[in-house]
Amino acid sequence: MPTESGSCATARQAKQKRKSHSLSIRRTNSSEQERSGLQRDMLEGQDSKLPSSVRNTLLELFGQIEREFENLYIENLELRREIDTLNERLAAEGQTIDGAELSKGQLKTKASHSTSQLSQKLKTTYKASTSKIVSSFKTTTSRAICQLVKEYVGHRDGIWDVGVTKTQPVVLGTASADHMALLWSIETGKCLVKYVGHVGSVNSIKFHPTEQVALTASGDQTAHIWRYMVQLPAPQPTADCNQLSGEDEIEFSDKDEPEGDGDVSSDCPTIRAPLTSLKSHQGVVIAADWLVGGKQAVTASWDRAANLYDVETSELVHSLTGHDQELTHCCTHPTQRLVVTSSRDTTFRLWDFRDPSIHSVNVFQGHTDTVTSAVFTVGDNVVSGSDDRTVKVWDLKNMRSPIATIRTDSAVNRINVCVGQRIIALPHDNRQVRLFDMSGVRLARLPRSNRQGHRRMVCCSAWSEDHPICNLFTCGFDRQAIGWNINIPALLQEK
Repeated sequence: MPTESGSCATARQAKQKRKSHSLSIRRTNSSEQERSGLQRDMLEGQDSKLPSSVRNTLLELFGQIEREFENLYIENLELRREIDTLNERLAAEGQTIDGAELSKGQLKTKASHSTSQLSQKLKTTYKASTSKIVSSFKTTTSRAICQLVKEYVGHRDGIWDVGVTKTQPVVLGTASADHMALLWSIETGKCLVKYVGHVGSVNSIKFHPTEQVALTASGDQTAHIWRYMVQLPAPQPTADCNQLSGEDEIEFSDKDEPEGDGDVSSDCPTIRAPLTSLKSHQGVVIAADWLVGGKQAVTASWDRAANLYDVETSELVHSLTGHDQELTHCCTHPTQRLVVTSSRDTTFRLWDFRDPSIHSVNVFQGHTDTVTSAVFTVGDNVVSGSDDRTVKVWDLKNMRSPIATIRTDSAVNRINVCVGQRIIALPHDNRQVRLFDMSGVRLARLPRSNRQGHRRMVCCSAWSEDHPICNLFTCGFDRQAIGWNINIPALLQEK
C-alpha cells in the first residue's frame, strides 16, 4: 500500500479542523438560542420600568454581542492553531531545504511574517464583525462638548424661528404657529414679553441691531415692527439637564409634549399692536430681516416676491421679483447692503443694494429641491440648505459651483452660522442638529435621547456668540426652544 505524503496529511488535518470548527459554531449558535430564550424567560418574570419593546430590543442586541464575541473567540483559537502549524512547517522545511539548516534568524523572519499576516487578518475580522454592533453603543464626546442648558416651554404650537437680541439686555425670541412671539430670559427660562398682534402664524423674528425693536413675519400677509421693554429677573439655579444614558433614540407621542401655557404666566406683559405694519404682500410672509443700519427691512413671501421697505414711513421701496415659486427665507449681510432670498424653485438669489442706481441680482443654481435657507457668513461666502439633504458653501465671486458640499440623511431647515468660529448649525427634519465647519467636516451632533433634545422636526437654529451661558439655540415642532452651551475650543480640538 502506498504511503500518504506529508502534504496530503497536512491538507486532511486542516480539512478536519475546519469541519470541527464549523460544527462547534453551529453547536454554539444552537446553545446560544436556547440560552437567550432562557434569559428572556427569566427576565420577563422580573419587574422592570422599561417598555417591553425597548426591553426586547436590548435583549436581542446583548445576545448578538455575546454570540459575536464567542464566535470571534473560537476563530481566534483556530487562528492560533494555524500559526502553530505554520511554525512547525517552517521549522520542518528549514531542516530539509538543500540538506542545509536555515538559521534561526531566517526562521524567525518567516514565522514573524506569517504571524503578522494572520494577526492582521484577526484584527480585520474582529473590526468588521463588531463595528455595526459597537457603533450603536459608542459614546462620543459630543455630550461633553454640547450640553443642554435650558428649555423654553410655553408656546401652544410649533416654533418656526428663534433669534437673540443684539442689544442689552440679551434675551431670546421665538416665533410660533400659535400666532404669538415670545421673549424669554435666557438664564431663567421665564417668559418676559408676549406679542399677540398677528392674526396668523408668526413665521420669523429678527431684532433691530441697535434698538429694543423686533420685526416679525406672519401668515396674515404682514410683517410687524414692535417695540419691547424687558427687565431681566434674578437668575435662578438651573437644573442639571445633562444626565444622559447614551444616545438612545426613543420615539415620543403627543402626550410627551408640553401642554397648555407651560411657563408663560398670565402676568407676563403683553403687546397687542405694532408700531408699524408692512402690508404689500399678497401671500404668507415667511421671513423678514433688517438691512444693515436698521433703517430698512426686507420681507419674503409666498407670493414669489421679496419687498424692501423704509422702516420710518412703511413705504415699499423695491419689489424683488424673479423667483418662479414661493420664497422660503431671506437674509441680510451684517455689514453690507446685500440680501439673499431662497425659494422652492431650487435656487437662491443675491440682491445688491450697495449702489443706489444699480440693483444687480445673481442666481445660484446647485440644489435639486427647495432651498430652505441661505445665510451670509464671513467674507464673501454664503451657505445654503435644502430639502435635497445637502448644504453648500458658496463663494460670491464664483456662482458656478460650491466650494464645499455637506451631504446629510435628512432635509435641512433654517441654518445658522457662528461667524466668529465659522461653524454651521444644521437643524433637520429627523430631529437631529449637527455641527459642521465651513469646509464640510462634521464636528458634532447635539445630544438627543429620551431625556433631552427635540422630539419633533427641528425648524431653526441661532448662534449667540457673546452669551456666557448659551451660545446656540434651537426650536422645533415639539413647541419648545432649547439653549445649548457649545464648548467651541474643545469642539475644534476634537476636529
